[in-house]
Amino acid sequence: MSLSHTAAEYMLSDALLPDPSSSRAKGLRLELPSDRLLKFVTVGLPLFLVSLAFAREFSAGSQISCFSPTNFTGKQSAYTDTACWDSLIHHGFDAEGRAITKSLWALKVFPYSLLVVAVLMYLPYLLWRYAAAPALHCDLLFIIDELDKSYNRSVRLVQHMKKVQQASAEPEQFWEEYERARRERYFEFPLLERYLTCKQRSHALVFIYILRNLLLLLFLAATCLYLVFLHLNIFFQDEFSCSIKTGLLQEEPHIPPLIPCKLVFFSVFQLISLSVGCVYVLLIPVVIYNALQLCQWDKGLLSVYEMLPAFDLLSRRMLTCPLNDLNVILLFLRANISELTSFSRLNAVSALREATANKEDIDTVIDFMTLLAGLETTKPKHQ
Repeated sequence: MSLSHTAAEYMLSDALLPDPSSSRAKGLRLELPSDRLLKFVTVGLPLFLVSLAFAREFSAGSQISCFSPTNFTGKQSAYTDTACWDSLIHHGFDAEGRAITKSLWALKVFPYSLLVVAVLMYLPYLLWRYAAAPALHCDLLFIIDELDKSYNRSVRLVQHMKKVQQASAEPEQFWEEYERARRERYFEFPLLERYLTCKQRSHALVFIYILRNLLLLLFLAATCLYLVFLHLNIFFQDEFSCSIKTGLLQEEPHIPPLIPCKLVFFSVFQLISLSVGCVYVLLIPVVIYNALQLCQWDKGLLSVYEMLPAFDLLSRRMLTCPLNDLNVILLFLRANISELTSFSRLNAVSALREATANKEDIDTVIDFMTLLAGLETTKPKHQ
């Protein structure tokens, strides 16, 4: 008999979770995997392509090639290229023969505009990092710690029940006391459950998360519209007519009124703009999906923790409208499931509960532990 009791004590001792290490606070993920991917692509892609554009500019030298008259010297041709690159104004004629001018400066500032795009895409991340991440970190650390402690308290309760049952002269009286304690909810964990219930009435995190996604969606759409504008107005014209008859050269008779020029980097900028535009268009549904995640509850995680005594946030229908901070916390708990040691054990208990023939004998993890400890012979059926 003592051997079985010793084996039960060892089994229950092994079921306890180890004390959390200090590295848990540093290892919490405060970004969802999809949000991290969005940040990497939306910020990294324009920076990468701009670096390629600048590298080509430095390696290729001049970004423009003008067809100067044959009587121009080398210095005059270089001056023509520089003057036309500085002005970037196309001189042409309309259908009625009137002279018109069109500025092509958007091509010159295009690489720098992509740098601005990268900065804008980083702003939603900064908003989340400084406005929501500190509070979310505290919430996750407290909830994960309390969930693991609640599991350990259940196991320790079974250890105490084992000792009391062994010392009890009347086993039936012990089990009657146990059933009365269950009915009067002496085994509940009010701090954790009430904290989660309080988070249902808070909306700070969900507001910042939705604002983050709306800003990102706005910046993506604005960038796509900007690229469409460039393609419709500028990115179809790689050749233009330049005039250098300005200033001191205005009265020079040997200088032609217009000089044809060609933009050397034109195809590169076209490829960069198409790449950024196509990727950003594909990312818009991802941003919308991230925001729509908050329209439904992630009940899988809380349903597993209903194996804890009197933890019935779902069965008591306390989950109302999903647009609150609790739903955001549940999403990040799912992302930090590796830090939640008790989840895998409770998940295994839940699976064993479904496979057990007499499911009415297992309501909580305490019931499961009492069965493993060998108390099922004297334990009454739950009514």
